[in-house]
Amino acid sequence: MALSSEDRDRIESFRVYVEDSIATDDRYGPAVREDSETVLATRFYEGTSCWFEIALLPADKQVRVGFFTSDPAINTDCEQVIVESGENSVRFVGQAFEESGLDWPSPAVEHGKERDASYYATPVKFDDMIDLDSDLLRDKVLRMLEGYLIAFGPALGAEEGE
Repeated sequence: MALSSEDRDRIESFRVYVEDSIATDDRYGPAVREDSETVLATRFYEGTSCWFEIALLPADKQVRVGFFTSDPAINTDCEQVIVESGENSVRFVGQAFEESGLDWPSPAVEHGKERDASYYATPVKFDDMIDLDSDLLRDKVLRMLEGYLIAFGPALGAEEGE
């Protein structure tokens, strides 16, 4: 998909907004951009093996927000926390979204492996690139990020000794 200069400007504005919104929140690591041809990812690293991510997939008109770890033990801890909650991953993340102020009790939650990392992530589709300018979409993405921190932040205690 060829992006117009206007689309590229919207994408950059969206990414800067998200990164600037998180920059003063010391619960997240600094923003690091890690882009590929199809995925424009901003990662907020927590130690050496975990990060929260907001990824823009322009060709799919989708933003994906999630928690990633390359540490199998932390992934196992995350799975165990979900099991111990008595909920499935959809309800577990949905409750965290609700705590973050987002009324989305049953979001799509993808759990899988991407390269060397396990992840939990929720995609959000948008209709047009102009939607990236929308305060509603931007607020939703930031609340989703907060929800993932609420849901999976406790697993980061495993990295405190690093």
